[in-house]
Amino acid sequence: MANYNLQNSIPLIERSLEFFKPHHLELRNRLIKVCLSIVCCSVVAYIFAEQIAGFFISPLFKASPLVYKLVYTNLPEAFLAYIKLAILIGFIASLPVALYQIWIFVSPGLKANEKKFAVIVVFWAFTLFTFGGCFAFFAVLPKMLSYFMSYANEGLIPLPKLGKYLTFVARTILTFGLAFQIPFLMVMAGKADIVRAEYFRRKRIFFYMAIVFISFLLTAGDFMATGLLAIPLFLLYEAGIFLSLLFCKKS
Repeated sequence: MANYNLQNSIPLIERSLEFFKPHHLELRNRLIKVCLSIVCCSVVAYIFAEQIAGFFISPLFKASPLVYKLVYTNLPEAFLAYIKLAILIGFIASLPVALYQIWIFVSPGLKANEKKFAVIVVFWAFTLFTFGGCFAFFAVLPKMLSYFMSYANEGLIPLPKLGKYLTFVARTILTFGLAFQIPFLMVMAGKADIVRAEYFRRKRIFFYMAIVFISFLLTAGDFMATGLLAIPLFLLYEAGIFLSLLFCKKS
């Protein structure tokens, strides 16, 4: 009986595979194009890696006159730092291509209202992430570096390492980019009728405590960085409550 059921199920599996084969091939082609775009953008970024690294290093030099150069203590450290930076820039630069390929793949199966909703979600998520990253680099990072460099003097000379500094900058930008998604996610939760603004308002103190804890973890336990991250998150949380009340009114 088991062999009979197995023999009957084989044609069904084969038909299912034949049905999904065109979609599988299209998805593979889309992924190949995304990977090629990442590789191409990363190669171009590596060609200009020194100039890009100089742009990220400039806030550090402005923070203290005692810091005018970075060091690396392992022979391949600079090379690996430039590789990591190029790959990161490649991912960011190829993001429009990736979003376009995903859209082309899923849009034929979406209704008109679903397409409109998807465009709104992608637009605001990308916009908030970009705004958060720019806020981190141009507003938060200089203040953090000025504070850290305030401990430097003629008897205590800082020697920042290239790899660790670029990692610190990338982590800061990524953290703020993701953190700026908070109002958007709160509005989406209200739109989906999962969590209403009244709940966020009642539980404000618990969310504030969670924000401080998460900021502490994301900034690797640095109290100055924790404060610089937590305060904007408090404001974003309040903005999320306001926007949820504004856009998620009960009919």
